Amino acid sequence: MCEKQGRLRILVVDDEQKQRQILKILLNSEGYEVRTADSVETALERMAEKEPDIVITDLRMEGQDGIALLEQTKRKYPNCKVILLTGYGSIENAVEAMKKGAWFYFVKGKGPEELLAELRKLQNAYLSKQNGKRLQEENRNYMLDTKNEELRKIFRIVERAAKSSANILILGESGVGKEVFANYIHQLSRPDRKFLAVNCHALSDSLMESELFGHEKGAFTGAIGTYKGRFEAAEDGTLFLDEIGDIPRNVQSKLLRTLETRTIERVGSTQSIPVDFRLISATNVDLEQAMKDGDFRSDLYYRLCTITIVLPPLRERKEDLPELIRFFLKKYGAEQEKEMKEPDAEVGDALLAYNYKGNIRELKNVIERLVVLSEDGTVSLEDLPDQFFEKKMPVKESFGGSSLKEVRMQAEKELILEVLQMQQCKTKETAEHLGISERQLFNKLKEYEIDLKKLKMKQKEKSKPPVERVV
Repeated sequence: MCEKQGRLRILVVDDEQKQRQILKILLNSEGYEVRTADSVETALERMAEKEPDIVITDLRMEGQDGIALLEQTKRKYPNCKVILLTGYGSIENAVEAMKKGAWFYFVKGKGPEELLAELRKLQNAYLSKQNGKRLQEENRNYMLDTKNEELRKIFRIVERAAKSSANILILGESGVGKEVFANYIHQLSRPDRKFLAVNCHALSDSLMESELFGHEKGAFTGAIGTYKGRFEAAEDGTLFLDEIGDIPRNVQSKLLRTLETRTIERVGSTQSIPVDFRLISATNVDLEQAMKDGDFRSDLYYRLCTITIVLPPLRERKEDLPELIRFFLKKYGAEQEKEMKEPDAEVGDALLAYNYKGNIRELKNVIERLVVLSEDGTVSLEDLPDQFFEKKMPVKESFGGSSLKEVRMQAEKELILEVLQMQQCKTKETAEHLGISERQLFNKLKEYEIDLKKLKMKQKEKSKPPVERVV
């Protein structure tokens, strides 16, 4: 596929120079990337240099003919489509060629409309395939491959809603991936247009109106020229308003009018400017409560929520965690030029057990930290952030003044000793009780200098019956 605008690469093969030139001019005018060849041999050389998407070849040529080129093309370049040019007297041969894999045949002397229409079909098919690949590549993450049934239902709704221009409201906690999800909807609906994201929380009340709707020169102090706002900038594309719950009341009124009339008025102007955009908005604010409190207009809310999507927090879809962890390990490993290994059971259990208050955003930060601090691609339990151990740390006076690491090690050692005693020093049962492997248990015994033989001796001493004294 030609990189420029995703246009098709076409190779025209004809032993008549005039015919080659006519086709090249016609196809170039339609925006295709066109090369020519005067024989089958030359065509194969051109194809070896750069594989075309389509070969348009004359059926009858001196030397090898179009059928020979068709057969060799289908053998060497199976994805390449072959269109045959034929005279009225050779239609039967062309039909036979269709059975051998030709895509289409065009009778010389007809107007070019039929040929161009067929090329447009191929163009659209290629673009659809290209967009599908881009979607897979850009969203090759948790969004497109979930095991959570609730999120699967959301995807089914979105895939239908994306075909329309309905306003979509995305709700969910901070960090669940609302902007990523908005971008995904955009890719499904308007992939060749702009995606413009605006964080409303980051804009002051005084600047928000100008930023969204634009302003005229001299509209206020500092307005030294005309400025097109985000609604105009997103023409034909998607405008994503994140944290829409933070928009002040005066801007809410203007936004409502824009959604109802599909026009905007720049600050300092009374002229209505038509706009065409897809609106997706998002917030982690409880808008229903905001309406009750008078902070958010109910009429605007019902305009925004034609389709409402509530993204679940990460703690409610932990079945996706293993795949998410692998994805971010690979992603950040590539960025740091490290070949990352699968986390061992101890690190993996810690990552899976933790409740990520910051959702996907926090998980990404944790995995990036582990990758940066890793040695030889191995992630270490010691490199996890402190909050992973806060709930497990016993609070004892004897730990006063100790570092966090010392507290955790002491607590871990005491727990291992307690379970060993309870399991009568049986390492297999102790490891199972602790949720680790027997090998990991032996490593911990060595790390904490726990002498298993001495513990067993003490167990035996305690288990001996008392000696009766004869008086």
